[in-house]
Amino acid sequence: GDGAGALEQRVARVHLNPIMQIFDNTNFDFLKWRWHAIALSSLVILAGIAMMVTRGMPLGIDFSGGTVVIVRFQQSTGEDRVRAALDPLPGEKVVQEYGDPAQNEIMIRLPQAVQEQGTALENASLQVVDVLKKGSLGQFDVISTEIVGPVIGAELQRKGIYATLASMVGILAYIALRFRFSFGVGAIVAVFHDVLVTVAFLTFFGYELSLNVVAALLTMTGYSVNDTIVIFDRVRENTRSQRRDSLADVVNRSVNQTLGRTIITAGATALSVLALYLFGGEVLRGFAFTMLVGIVTGTYSTVFIAAAVAILMSRAKIGAATSAPAAKVELTSSRKARKAKAS
Repeated sequence: GDGAGALEQRVARVHLNPIMQIFDNTNFDFLKWRWHAIALSSLVILAGIAMMVTRGMPLGIDFSGGTVVIVRFQQSTGEDRVRAALDPLPGEKVVQEYGDPAQNEIMIRLPQAVQEQGTALENASLQVVDVLKKGSLGQFDVISTEIVGPVIGAELQRKGIYATLASMVGILAYIALRFRFSFGVGAIVAVFHDVLVTVAFLTFFGYELSLNVVAALLTMTGYSVNDTIVIFDRVRENTRSQRRDSLADVVNRSVNQTLGRTIITAGATALSVLALYLFGGEVLRGFAFTMLVGIVTGTYSTVFIAAAVAILMSRAKIGAATSAPAAKVELTSSRKARKAKAS
């Protein structure tokens, strides 16, 4: 009975695999290129840090505080005309098209002033409406007004950092208990890599760091860790049946075995997020862009970053374990030689 059941499972697996897998019996040497990928990632991260140091990371209204007013004009009105109408207001203003150009919507962002608090922030939005009426720009409607004080902005920023750090601690604890500690460290390094590369691309393309972007960062962190766990779980299974093979060979074989699943999952998610980026509107564009970059970098960091770190740590641990007995034997031999010489 048990033999027949096992045979049926094997036959079912043989029939399902060609349907579920894009690649069958692949043998790509992914780990051969891990140093090239690490060099490329380092270059992107360093370029992003350099740009953030020189130009700064643009913060959304949630973090920086200030006023955002979105208005819809009845006729087409250029950004330059709106910007000229706002000249009487103090400080640097940001004026840009918002959403579908056919809707004639303009987003006006006023930065937070040092003394700006409470009612003064509300007055800033009223001043925007007043100067636009005086600018002879035609009829317009105020679509939305967003007011965030500096205290609220600082609180949101602090909570965003705490949420990210808490998620990483939980990831490390789970993978360390479920698999190996070296696997947990590899997953955390990959997560930091994904976040830094994604933030670098946000800086390159001028996206603001908002709560939507933070939500996307946390989402892609979980997505990347899920990919990592799938591969590490296969590594654990193969390690039991392939004890004579090196960890690098086992990891490479495990990545090839899960390659079809990885491509199907990443591809389906990327297509969904791409549709969100193209048709989701301006509000969700930062979220969708962050997810797109995160899906790509999270997929390859699982192989080239997490696996590479896990292998390096395992080799270091094995080296330390083998060197300790050798040092002990050498010390014992030295003592015996001194005793023989003394006698």
